[in-house]
Amino acid sequence: MYDQELSLHHVSLLVADTSTALHFYRDVLGLQQDHSRPEMGFAGAWLRAGDQQIHLLELPNPDACAERPVHGGQDRHVAFNVQSLESLRQRLDAAGVPYTLSQSGRSALFCRDPDANALEFIQLTT
Repeated sequence: MYDQELSLHHVSLLVADTSTALHFYRDVLGLQQDHSRPEMGFAGAWLRAGDQQIHLLELPNPDACAERPVHGGQDRHVAFNVQSLESLRQRLDAAGVPYTLSQSGRSALFCRDPDANALEFIQLTT
């Protein structure tokens, strides 16, 4: 047994250009930038996603040329809870970001960021 409960602190995603990635995560998705990121010898940014963080790392991507599945649910991905899937769909449509709906029938959709990282968004049920 473990002495303490595990919880997620952050997810790191490789990006080719921090400002392009910030536009997507901050301006399209609405995540807040966390300016406490120390100098790390390479560009990047931290963003708040509820109690967790997304770390954008501007580093060479070892699988940048790998072909990714069209549907992000068939790829490694990060999943977010959202209050309104419809509101998110409107923001993605306005930004020209393609997405696919969950194949399980859940209220969820998948899209990719500018660097082809797969993201899932699940509507919270009340």
